[in-house]
Amino acid sequence: VTFMNAIFTRTSTRCFEARPVENKYIIKLIRAAMSAPSACNQQEWEFYITDSAEIITKLSEVSPFAGPVKKAPSVIVLCYHTDGLSAPMMAEIDMAMATQNILLEAEELGLGAVMIGIAPIPERMQAVADILKLPSNFKAFTIIPVGYPVNKHPQEDRYEPARIHTV
Repeated sequence: VTFMNAIFTRTSTRCFEARPVENKYIIKLIRAAMSAPSACNQQEWEFYITDSAEIITKLSEVSPFAGPVKKAPSVIVLCYHTDGLSAPMMAEIDMAMATQNILLEAEELGLGAVMIGIAPIPERMQAVADILKLPSNFKAFTIIPVGYPVNKHPQEDRYEPARIHTV
């Protein structure tokens, strides 16, 4: 799979094998995230990585959609700091780009992952902040459970020419 093919083959993985994800792959995922563009190059991202069953269980309860978190051997929580940002209103867009890079790199590495949305819902953001004991200037953005997929299904083709408008 080439990286450009990862765009067309990536799917959301919600069930994972029990085996751990090697640290070298976690580092590649984080490197991919940190390669994302950010407004004014502010690079506000912060990453919390865990394989602690206790923390993973707590994170799986912060949203009605976070069930896949409990099934993952590793979890990455993307957060952003709020200090000294030149474009603070762009922070969550920057974080979405970093999230997408992780999802694509996971596909490239033969891993599975899914984005569990936390921001911009204040209750979910606070729940994650409490679990991870985030500093007050850090905001939780998303949770990404990562692991080896139990099964892989093909991505559906979402291309719709009717949505393209030339002006």
